[in-house]
Amino acid sequence: MKPSTPLRRRILGEFAITAPSMVWLFIYFVLPTLIIFAIAFRSKGAYGGIGDTWTLNTLAELRNPDYPAIIWRTIWMSVICTLATLAISVPVAYHIARVSQWKRDILLLLTIIPFWTNLLIRIFAWRLVLHPQGMLRNLLLSLHLINPSTVFLGNPIAVLVVMIYTELPFAILPIYAAAEKFDFTLFEAAMDLGAGRLYAFFHVFLPGIREGLMSACLMIFIPLIGSYVIPDLVGGKDSQMIGNVIVRLALEQRNLPAAAAMSTVMFLIMSLPLLYYLKYTTAQHAKEVAK
Repeated sequence: MKPSTPLRRRILGEFAITAPSMVWLFIYFVLPTLIIFAIAFRSKGAYGGIGDTWTLNTLAELRNPDYPAIIWRTIWMSVICTLATLAISVPVAYHIARVSQWKRDILLLLTIIPFWTNLLIRIFAWRLVLHPQGMLRNLLLSLHLINPSTVFLGNPIAVLVVMIYTELPFAILPIYAAAEKFDFTLFEAAMDLGAGRLYAFFHVFLPGIREGLMSACLMIFIPLIGSYVIPDLVGGKDSQMIGNVIVRLALEQRNLPAAAAMSTVMFLIMSLPLLYYLKYTTAQHAKEVAK
């Protein structure tokens, strides 16, 4: 049975609206990803670059004994940074959603102000703060809070601090968007029924902004997996991540197939939370339809 004319027009209208964005996504996201996958199965050129033959030896190079430790470090640092960023962002977003309109505008402005400055400038500013001769270390030394041997720069802690600072706006904004739509009368009703503020926060407010929390996790975790600028500028050898390995393989060693293979590993890691999010949203949509 053919669709009626109004239905056919609606389908064609929706297709005309979505076609440009789908073409853009295919050209700039799907096609480059497929090219990277293909390069991962090519041999290395004699003078660098991409060879002429297809091979599985490139994937075998991933058995480098250093790579599992780097992959594991990338995962645990990204997870810790995501959790720490959420722990800071949720109370901030909650507070922004509860204050008056003019205070809310000021707080949102302060949240997005870091976007007005280039990321590299902000990272170099942190290098100055964490430098062995920087003001933070000198202040703590003068207060006898740290030992003279304590160094803030060039370790995983420095990388985590700068990554948390960088990702905070990306977590606060989606969580605030969900908190703004939350019905706070439910929060107050829970307190009227005897729940404490902290209990109501964790058992009423957080479940009510679950989608905002999941969106924030994706916006934080996925970029962190591919981060290489922050570990390169404020980290050391023990804080290198997958992105640093890819850059070294592609630019220093000119081994593009190996870089593509490592990029494929990074893509698979980033796909896991995305697939979980799609599964969750599909299940939620099915529940809403069933109701």
